Amino acid sequence: MFDIDRRVLALAIARMADSAGNSFLIVVLPLYITSGVITGDAFGLTATAITGIVLSLFGFLNSFTQPFAGYLSDKSERRKVFILLGLAILALTNFSYSLASSYPVLIAIRAVQGIGVAFTIPCTIALVNDLASKENRGGNMGLFNTFRLLGFGAGPIAAGALVHQGPYHLAGIDITGFEAAFYIASAGALISFLLVTLLVSDPESTDAEAADDFSISILNSRGGLDPIFTLALASLFMAISIALISTLETTINQRLDQNELWFGLEFAAFVLAQVALQTPIGHASDRYGRRQFIVVGLVLLVPATVVQGFVTTPMQMLIARLAQGVAGALVFAPALALAGDIARKGQSGTQLSLLTMAFGLGTAIGPLSSGFLVKFGFPVPFEIGGVLAAIGAVLVYTQVEQVQPSSGAKPTPQD
Repeated sequence: MFDIDRRVLALAIARMADSAGNSFLIVVLPLYITSGVITGDAFGLTATAITGIVLSLFGFLNSFTQPFAGYLSDKSERRKVFILLGLAILALTNFSYSLASSYPVLIAIRAVQGIGVAFTIPCTIALVNDLASKENRGGNMGLFNTFRLLGFGAGPIAAGALVHQGPYHLAGIDITGFEAAFYIASAGALISFLLVTLLVSDPESTDAEAADDFSISILNSRGGLDPIFTLALASLFMAISIALISTLETTINQRLDQNELWFGLEFAAFVLAQVALQTPIGHASDRYGRRQFIVVGLVLLVPATVVQGFVTTPMQMLIARLAQGVAGALVFAPALALAGDIARKGQSGTQLSLLTMAFGLGTAIGPLSSGFLVKFGFPVPFEIGGVLAAIGAVLVYTQVEQVQPSSGAKPTPQD
């Protein structure tokens, strides 16, 4: 068994709570937009297009703010204060959705949420990285992501059921299914805020030595791609592939003749597969090396993504999403751990933010692109997602060198 810092465990439980609440929105917001609650000018766009914008806006703003947040946490040697700031904004904006009745207001809330949460994600990952060592980094990253994804996977299942069973009558107050989902999402963020406040502290020293400039390497001195940048590209392609179905909820439900609960199960299947595999795979990468897990995961992601464009039953889609979950588990924790191994001392917030930024950007590009590409045929978004996964596998195989698995092992120099 690998060593776990109690602060990593507390961070993992906190992320589980806020992820469960935040993942409600992936299922609830598309239904909320098409329910008739939101009225007024939709900027001349269709419901599918405006849904893609709302879902993607969070990812775009969140992603581009993350390197700035990571850099600030490196320079200040303080991670916790930024984590709490993001959680407070998340709680407030989740509640605010229940008050939105027009498209401009909905978009404004989503924009504020995207920027605010950007201060939580890279600082949390950097703190886990600071608290771990090369001997147990994969296991710690795997454990953290297991709890985070457990909440993220449970959220869509609960959200689909919550909306479907509403409205509710509590203590003399009528609450719609949508309002109940937004309130629970806000409560999840508040619980996380309390857990981090009470149980998490910054490490005694992060040895911050962040550079004064804000540059991120794309190429190494030999003309190849920088390994951390390559891992970020692979994370980007993986995120795009797994997020393609988000905007297509209504289309998929009609195509497969299923209800919202089935879609929630299908969406969550990816995450729940990772819950079972993240920790053992992360621990295995500590012992056997990280690159081969990443490459195999990206290769598996190709057929698991493409087949979703051709399934004809809810069960087939569920199996395809489970296969995507296995692929994602093989990539996610080993990639973060490998980037942590390579990252320069005192700059983990800045450098690891490149991976978290890429993943968030992928979750934004996926829904936006699928809403456009589906016009050319339902299989097209998934075929393109498969091509991107294949490119990611080739890049990691050719541009990232193996890290020798052993206690205190160091990555082969890339420069």
